[in-house]
Amino acid sequence: MSVLPTGTFADCPNGYRMHYLDVGEGPVVAFLHGSGPGASAHSNFKGNYPWLVERGFRCLVIDHIGYGFSDKPDDVDYTLEFFSQCIRQTLDHAGVSRCSLVGNSLGGAVALQFALENPGMTEKLVLMAPGGLNAKEEYFQMPGMAKLGQVFSSGQAVTPEVMKDLFATCLMHDPRYATDQLIAERMEIMKLMNSRVVATMRVPELTARLHELKMPVLGFWGMDERMMPESGIFKLAKNTPDIRLVLVSNCGHWVMVEHEAMFNRTTLDFLVNS
Repeated sequence: MSVLPTGTFADCPNGYRMHYLDVGEGPVVAFLHGSGPGASAHSNFKGNYPWLVERGFRCLVIDHIGYGFSDKPDDVDYTLEFFSQCIRQTLDHAGVSRCSLVGNSLGGAVALQFALENPGMTEKLVLMAPGGLNAKEEYFQMPGMAKLGQVFSSGQAVTPEVMKDLFATCLMHDPRYATDQLIAERMEIMKLMNSRVVATMRVPELTARLHELKMPVLGFWGMDERMMPESGIFKLAKNTPDIRLVLVSNCGHWVMVEHEAMFNRTTLDFLVNS
């Protein structure tokens, strides 16, 4: 039996099937998760989207192409444009013409790409240590990213124990958030994945285009981040025309997990009042 909930499947015009949860009623917020072994939208945001649903929002919690229960083609290149196209076609399937986007890591880069391509659809952006702000080489100099790369390039079997260590030491400041439930969720999806998504992922640096963002942006960045270069903080701050930026102590890559209540309150205030 699956430890993850199953929602709606969208048969997209590009030929791929996307999975998403569609809960609540009201203004639409689309949640875009990060990458990594066994990633899925519910696993990333299970402490966040139900809270917004209770406060009058319709939340679409979308598994990226190559992840979760969405299709995992092994004959395509996973470019940022491809990720964004799949999100756009999923939103079209759900009848969404305008929404706010919440994205962390890869999901933050996809949110940026989507907003640049679809400014009329994008009401607001919430970004948590988003990708797309540095060159690929800079990411792999970060200790968390380097450790992930070493584990997967070594051919070492990724057991639940190995995965728990990776999450506790690479993505989190406080290892107690690497729960058995989280590991079970990630292991379930990892068994469905293929290596193509990581091998061909291409995320260009979008810093030079941040000035094009006309919508309000809320950014979060953990000060114990081990995956994303800190230079991204200043790139966001100096190049985004309308941004609030929250720096969080005692926090790694997942602000929405390690500081769930603060993240939820701050995001709600931004969605309602910005």
